Amino acid sequence: MKSYRVVWTEPKVVKVEEWEVPEVSGRQVLVRTRLSLISPGTERAWLLHLPNTPATFPQYPGYCAVGEVLEVGEQVKQFKKGDRVAWAGRHAAHAIVNEDALLPVPSDLPDEEAVFFRLIAIALQGIRKARIELGESVAVLGAGLIGLLALQLAKLSGGFPVIAVDLSEVRLKFAHEVGVDFVLRPDEDLNARISELTEGGAHVVIEATGNPEAIPLAFKLARRMGRVILLGSTRGETKSVDFYNDVHRKGLLIVGAHDSVRPQFNSAPGFWTARDDQALALKLLAAHRIKVAPLITHKFSGMEAPKAYDLLLSNDMSALGILLDWSSVETHTA
Repeated sequence: MKSYRVVWTEPKVVKVEEWEVPEVSGRQVLVRTRLSLISPGTERAWLLHLPNTPATFPQYPGYCAVGEVLEVGEQVKQFKKGDRVAWAGRHAAHAIVNEDALLPVPSDLPDEEAVFFRLIAIALQGIRKARIELGESVAVLGAGLIGLLALQLAKLSGGFPVIAVDLSEVRLKFAHEVGVDFVLRPDEDLNARISELTEGGAHVVIEATGNPEAIPLAFKLARRMGRVILLGSTRGETKSVDFYNDVHRKGLLIVGAHDSVRPQFNSAPGFWTARDDQALALKLLAAHRIKVAPLITHKFSGMEAPKAYDLLLSNDMSALGILLDWSSVETHTA
């Protein structure tokens, strides 16, 4: 069967190519994608080939997908034809996925919301590592998709007040929509404002921009004995850290919260497997504990993927939740 998928042939070059979908066997499942979600921060960085991203091209991008089971291998036990499923999939009209990598989607959860499940899980592992207690103040630097999800999860975990910090007024409006307690710009007297709102500095500061220059700011905003969680994948280096005054004397705990630092098989307090966090993300969405509908800003046909990525290349601050719709893309057998 012939299908279509997004490919980056070189930095800044996005195409949609035809490809041959192999036959399923064993525990494999053939799924027809309905929607896939672009991860704007990571995918923009990789497409631009920023520091700490893969150097080789072509690349086949993708983070989150939702679709329908078309066919199952002879050893598949968990799914059948017609089941609606979510997976950490590439941007493609079809995919072959091992059954252990699929999750069932709650029946009352729309595709447009379910497709956020993996980004929620990425933010969630950072929140778990922060060990937020009820009533602890939380400041999140960066109100992109990951930051906005982290803000909601911090509030759900008992953080109070929860504060969004971003240079973009557009992004701060999104933060208001998802119910944060305060929004601040870093170009105001940020240290004084954070200290005032938190009575001495934030208990937890979550860096979600990926900008290395935001890390020294995170250290300054944290209170004595506070925690700084590096959730954003940092693109580059910084040398402007006063470690003695801003880290050492304050007794800060600094946690690297990359999504890859997870247990493989069994969840434990503060460290859940990716599958368990992703399954929880779908349940939280179905229970209306997390808002993602206000974060959907654009929707393109999968065949129009280059237009979607143009928004990222131009650094359009109004572009957050960008969906690729594969449901109407026609495919054919060879």
